[in-house]
Amino acid sequence: MTPVTTSHIWLDERGVAWIDDTNIKVIEVAKEWYASGASPEEIVYQHPGCYSLGQVHAALAYYFDHEEEFNAEIKRHSEEYERLRAASLDSPVRRRLRALGNLP
Repeated sequence: MTPVTTSHIWLDERGVAWIDDTNIKVIEVAKEWYASGASPEEIVYQHPGCYSLGQVHAALAYYFDHEEEFNAEIKRHSEEYERLRAASLDSPVRRRLRALGNLP
């Protein structure tokens, strides 16, 4: 018997996993699946024309095969978001809007 391998995932020069024939990273599908609890079928339905069911399953399989690294990356993204958000709360524009009474 000859084994058949079908992969919808490729790695760029930085080692980032992407879904074939899309501009979507595996981590984006993993984050959506994790945050929403949507099934692969629901993910495809919510993004018509973006990717196939096979591509979503491949992305999730790749995520589960590399779950520890992906979760660490997701945590880094979340921490960076919080850092930037906190820094933006006292931006010059927000200070000006507060002074004008347009922000609490």
